Amino acid sequence: MAIKTRDKILNAGLKLISTRGYLGATTKEIARAAGVAELTVFRHFESKEKLFEAVLTRYTFLPVLKEMIPEIAGMPYEKALREIAGRQLQVLSLRRDMVKIMHAEMGRYPEKVQEIYHSFIDQLIKVLAAYFDGLIKKGLLREFDAELGARAFFGMFFSYFNAQEFLMRKKHRTTDQDKVVSEFVKIFVQGTLIPGAEETEAV
Repeated sequence: MAIKTRDKILNAGLKLISTRGYLGATTKEIARAAGVAELTVFRHFESKEKLFEAVLTRYTFLPVLKEMIPEIAGMPYEKALREIAGRQLQVLSLRRDMVKIMHAEMGRYPEKVQEIYHSFIDQLIKVLAAYFDGLIKKGLLREFDAELGARAFFGMFFSYFNAQEFLMRKKHRTTDQDKVVSEFVKIFVQGTLIPGAEETEAV
């Protein structure tokens, strides 16, 4: 089946943003890489900012997490969090180049682009926060700010990924990723799960 024009543009946008950054990747270059005219890019995405937003929406952890929530609904809490953490690290590794260059140039992004990025982060946090809220309402988790809890959870694993990949920690000390996931999740569970509460579904 032929790849749709929109998908070709998105694929090209992902590759160029990952190698040249949002600031360095021009719509002309994206069009050339996609094998289409630059005008065609703007027929599908009214601006470069909208193209960037679409790349984040499709190729980051957000769509993965949204798909996972129904799948983990019936899992024990600790197992569900291990699944989320494992997939988060998997996607970060897959998108390593994009993550690296985005963080390098974030301070130079135009305000509109920064708003798009932070809106994406807010959505990611809200999805996990809703999962926590469901368990809090069932009386399975302690009362806590679910959005701050989601930030803390994602932050643990992003910090680990950042240290391993960009601060070159992995060159100085080998750490078993499965053990990291297991231990970090245990620490989080011990701080949020009500002692004696049954580990049931979130929704």
